[in-house]
Amino acid sequence: MSLSIGDKAPDFTLPTDVDHQTITLSQLRGKKVVLYFYPKDSTPGCTKEACDFRDNFAAFRKHNVEIFGISRDSLKSHKKFKEKYALPFQLLIDENGDVCETYGIINKKSLFGKTFLGIQRSTFLIDEKGMIRAIWRKVKVPGHVEQILNDVQ
Repeated sequence: MSLSIGDKAPDFTLPTDVDHQTITLSQLRGKKVVLYFYPKDSTPGCTKEACDFRDNFAAFRKHNVEIFGISRDSLKSHKKFKEKYALPFQLLIDENGDVCETYGIINKKSLFGKTFLGIQRSTFLIDEKGMIRAIWRKVKVPGHVEQILNDVQ
């Protein structure tokens, strides 16, 4: 599925890094939402991206923006990652990759000559009515969070 700016953001319910809590996207109407999809907890690029969101968290909150990181990592992995880097936003667990598939960010990757399906680092800005207002695919981490913040303002 290929999503475009102006499309309604596909709804989902996912578990969070907090035991027995879930987030349903449609329940966040009235707020802007940043969904950032990343490949793996505690890897260099993903850590840098998460810390950039952490360091700019107050600026996003000032503009009524909720931030959620989504990967296929487990609850245990998310908890460890969040605690180690003092992340003030929730990480969502999409272990089977259904939401990643829905948002079209699962792609073929290759590493050491082996091909596999993995998450393409991507970010979606969703407005107060649940519409996609911006999409960043194949994200390069340096400067990315600042670019999103500029678009939110």
